[in-house]
Amino acid sequence: MTDNTPQFLAGGGEMGKLIRSMDWSKTALGPVESWPQSLRTTVSLCLSSTFPILIAWGPETIQIYNDSYRPICGAKHPESMGQNFRICWETALPVVGDKFTRGQEGEGTYIKDQRMFLDRYGYLEEAFMTFSFAPIRDESGNVGGIFHPITETTEKMLSARRTQVLRDLAAQLAKAQTVEEICRFALHNYQEYITDLPFLLLYKIDSETQQAHLLTAAGVEQAQALAPEVITAGDDRNGWPVGEVLQGKIQQVNALAERFGQFTCEPYPQTPDVAMLLPVQLSGQEAPYGFIIAGVSACRAMDPEYLSFYELLNNTFNTAFSNVYAYEQEQKRAEALAEIDRSKTAFFSNVSHEFRTPLTLMLGPLEELLQQPLLNAEPAIRENIASTHRNAQRLLKLVNNLLDYSRVEAGRVQALYQPVNLEELTCDLSSSFRAIIEKAGMQLVVDCQPLHQQVYADKEMWEKIVLNLLSNAFKYTMEGAITVRLSEAGNDAVLQVQDTGTGIPAKELPHMFERFHRVEHATGRTHEGSGIGLSLVHELVQLHNGHIAVESELGKGTCFTIRIPFGRAHLPAALVSETEKQIDTSFLKGAFLREAEGLLDNTVTTVTAGDEAVESIPITAGEKDTVLIVDDNADMRQYLVRLLEGHYETDTAVNGQDALHKIQHKHPALVLSDIMMPVMDGKGLLHQLKASRDTSYIPLIFLSARAGDEARVDGLEDGADDYLVKPFSAKELLTKIKAQIAISKTLLQRTSDLKTANDELMRTNVELRDFAYIASHDLQEPLRKIQTFADILLSQEPEDYKSTRTYLEKIITSANRMSVLIKDLLKYSKLTRNTEPLEMVDLNAIVRQVTGDFELVIRRKSAEVHTSGLPALKAVPIQMNQLFYNLLGNALKFADKPPVIHITAALLAAEQQALVEGLQPHMRYYEIKVQDNGIGFEQKYATQIFTIFQRLVRQNEYEGTGIGLTMCRKIAENHQGLITVASKPGEGSTFTVYLPCS
Repeated sequence: MTDNTPQFLAGGGEMGKLIRSMDWSKTALGPVESWPQSLRTTVSLCLSSTFPILIAWGPETIQIYNDSYRPICGAKHPESMGQNFRICWETALPVVGDKFTRGQEGEGTYIKDQRMFLDRYGYLEEAFMTFSFAPIRDESGNVGGIFHPITETTEKMLSARRTQVLRDLAAQLAKAQTVEEICRFALHNYQEYITDLPFLLLYKIDSETQQAHLLTAAGVEQAQALAPEVITAGDDRNGWPVGEVLQGKIQQVNALAERFGQFTCEPYPQTPDVAMLLPVQLSGQEAPYGFIIAGVSACRAMDPEYLSFYELLNNTFNTAFSNVYAYEQEQKRAEALAEIDRSKTAFFSNVSHEFRTPLTLMLGPLEELLQQPLLNAEPAIRENIASTHRNAQRLLKLVNNLLDYSRVEAGRVQALYQPVNLEELTCDLSSSFRAIIEKAGMQLVVDCQPLHQQVYADKEMWEKIVLNLLSNAFKYTMEGAITVRLSEAGNDAVLQVQDTGTGIPAKELPHMFERFHRVEHATGRTHEGSGIGLSLVHELVQLHNGHIAVESELGKGTCFTIRIPFGRAHLPAALVSETEKQIDTSFLKGAFLREAEGLLDNTVTTVTAGDEAVESIPITAGEKDTVLIVDDNADMRQYLVRLLEGHYETDTAVNGQDALHKIQHKHPALVLSDIMMPVMDGKGLLHQLKASRDTSYIPLIFLSARAGDEARVDGLEDGADDYLVKPFSAKELLTKIKAQIAISKTLLQRTSDLKTANDELMRTNVELRDFAYIASHDLQEPLRKIQTFADILLSQEPEDYKSTRTYLEKIITSANRMSVLIKDLLKYSKLTRNTEPLEMVDLNAIVRQVTGDFELVIRRKSAEVHTSGLPALKAVPIQMNQLFYNLLGNALKFADKPPVIHITAALLAAEQQALVEGLQPHMRYYEIKVQDNGIGFEQKYATQIFTIFQRLVRQNEYEGTGIGLTMCRKIAENHQGLITVASKPGEGSTFTVYLPCS
C-alpha cells in the first residue's frame, strides 16, 4: 500500500489488491478520492468480511466484492469487478431483478435457495442462491447503493433433488415383477425427473447377435434420432458408440448434436450435449443384460457429484432388473417344483396301490405258514419266516402312509366326521403300546380326562394321528416315560404326547411337519424312517380344522400338542354323519406295534442257517475269526448273525459309536456295517477306524440300501474295502468277507515279518513297517478304484458316453496317484544307498532351476519367492535339487492365500551351533531357512512330519504321498547335516536345513 492509498482500501486480500490497482476514474464511481464516506465505509466493511458480499453503487450499479464472493463470479472474474450489476448478471434478472429494484427503492429483501440461471462458465448454468438486497443510505439520506450478502446452495439443492429422484424411482421400480413393468414404472413420473434426466432410453442386448433392442424411451419425442430401434456394436450409422458399455463399463458420450444432428429436449431450450451409457448388470452374471442411455442436463456440467448420481441411477436399475430376473427364475423354479410335486404325488399314489397287491399276497401265505405246527420243530425256518412277515408288514405300513399322504395332498381323501368318544378311543390306542414301552424299561402314563362337549372326528384319521405320535415318541425315547394327555381348553379338545427322549434342535423345529424331513444325526432306536409320519399327522389335523405344535429341548424331551375344535360347525356339512361307524383298527395297531417291537434290541437266538450257498463255501478249521455286525435294524442284525455264525464268531452293535466302543475291547477280523444309522453313521465309523494306526488294518464292508454305481463308488472313495447293496446274495457276502479277512491277515503277517527282521536297525524297521502299511492301504486304494471303475465301465451301455468319461477320468486320477507313489518310493530307495560323489554346488543355481520348474504354479497362485545369501558347498547336486524341490513344493501347496516364500542362508556362529543338538562340533555349518506364510501346523507334530508316509492333512484336501519331507531328512543326513521345522497353525512354517561348509 502506497502512502497515498486511502485507508479504507487497506487489506482485503486479493480483491483489495485488485481494487487498489484499478483506475476507477474510468468508471461511473470516479476516482477513489472522490468517493463519499458512505461508500468508503461500506467497501471497508465488505473487504474485511469473510462472508460473500457484493456492493452495487450508484445509478450505474457498479459492483465491488470481496474474496469470498469471487468464486460466485466464476469465469466472469476479473472483468466483473467494477461492472454494472445488471449487465453482469443479466441472465439472473428474470428472477432477482424485481428484488434488486425494491432494494434500490429502499426496501430490504431476503431470498432463500432461489433457482436461477447464470452465464458464468460460457453456458447457461442452473444454480441456487440464498441472498439479500439491503439499501445503503448515502450522505443525503437517499439510497446510494445495494448491500448484497449471498451464499451459493447449488450443491445442496441439487443433491437433495437428485436423491429424491433416486428414492422415488427406486420405490417405483421395486414394485416391478417383469421387465415390461420396469419400463412402465420408469416412465410413470418421468416429468418429475426431467430436470436431471432430459431423456432416458432402455436397451436389451441379444446375447447371440450382440445387438441391442430398444425396450422403452422417454424425452425423445422431438429427437427420434437418439432412439434407434436396434443398436449394433461397431456400426457408426446408429450414432451410439456402445463398445465399452457392452463390456460392462460406464461410458460418457459427448457432442450429441454432431452425432445426431439438431434436436430438442425438455425442459430447456438448450440442447443436451452429453449422455451417459450405463450397463445393466444382473447379479451373478458377467455379461450385461442391457444398458441405459441417460441424457445430461444442458444446464449442468458433468462434475463428480453429477457422475455419482448416474452411478447410483445405474445401481437402481441394476437392482430392479436383478430382482425381476431373480423373481422370474424363482417363478420358473416354483413352477418346475410344482410340476415335480404333482408328478411325485401321482407316482406315490399309483405305486402305493401297485405295492399293496403283491404285499397282500405275500402277507397272507406268510401268516398261514406261521400257523403251521410243523414249524415249531424248525426254529431257524420259523424265525426266518417271522422276520419276513414283520418286515413285509412294515413295508405295507410305509406304503399305506405314502398312499394316505398322497390322497390327502391331492384332495382325494374321503373323510367321515362322526361323534367320537375321544377319551375312550385315545385310551385304547395308547394302552396298546403299554407292553412294548414297559418291555423297553420305560413307563407309559395315560391321562385322558372326560370331555364335556362332543367331538366330531374321522375315527381312522384320529387313530393314525395317535399311533404315529406314539411310534415317534418310542423311537426317540431311550429311557424315562411317554405321557399321553387328553383335556379340554376353551372350545378345543387338546391332545398332548410328551416324552423324555433325545429332543429336537431348535433350528429343526420349524421343519418338523415338512414331508420327508428328518433330523440329521438324531439319537434314537433307528435311523430308518420315511419322514412322512409327522407330515401326515399335520395334514390329518388340518383336515379337522385343528392345529398341531411342537415344543422340545435337546436332551430333555419333546411334546406334541394337538387342538381339535368341539362341535361340527367347522367341518364340511356333507362329510358329517351323526351315526357312528365302527372301524376295525386291529391291523393298524398291529402294524405300529410290530414295528416298535422290531426296534428293541432282542437277544439273538442261536440257530443254524440252512442255506445251500453258504454251505458251499469252505472255511479253514481252527479258531473262528470275529465279524462285528453294525446295523440299527434288529431284524437285519439277527439275519446276519444267523447267516455268519456257522463260519465266524459274531458280535453286534446298533450304531457306529457302539461299534467303536466294542472294538476298543476286542478287535474283530472284519466289520460289516450299514451306512445310515443314528448317533454315528457308517461313514463316521469308517473314518474313525482308518484314522487310527491301531485299527486301520481292520477291513470294513458296507451293506447299504443305496443302490447304483454312484453309491458304490461313493462308498469305496470314502475308504471302504468293499460295498454290497441290499438285498444281497448270502454266497457273495461270505465270499467277500473271506477274501477281505485273508488279505488283512497276509498284510499283517508281512508287517510282522518286517518288524522283527533286524532289531539293530530299529528306525529302518519302523519305516519298513510303515512301507507295508502304505503298500497295503495307499497303494491298494488307487488300485482298488482302478479295478472298480473298470468293472463299472464294462457294465456300461455303449451310448452312455458321459458316465463312461467320468469313470475314465477317475481311473486316470487313481493311476496317476499310484505312479507318483511309486516314483517317490524309488527316489527314497536311491537316497538310502547314497553312493553318489560330492561336488561343488551353487545353491543359487539350484534354487533358480527349481523355481523355474514351479513357474506355472507360482504364476497361478500369485506367489512370491525371495532368496538371499545362498552359498556354494560340496554336495550331491541331484539331492540338493530334490531337497529344495520338496521344500518349495510344500510351501506352494500348503497355502490358503498367495504364498510368500523366503529362502535365506547364513554361516552358523559357533555359539549358536553349540545349541543345535546333533551337529558335529568339529565342523562348521550353514543354516539354510525356507520360510512360508502357509497353513502351518501344531508344533507337537514337528518330528512326526519327517516320518515316512506321515500326512497331517487329508488326501482329498491336499494331494501328497507323505514321502517328500522324509526324503529331505535323508538328504540332510547323507550330507552329515540335519533338518528341523518351526510352525504355528495359520502363521506358516520355517524349515531349517543345517549343511556343512565345504
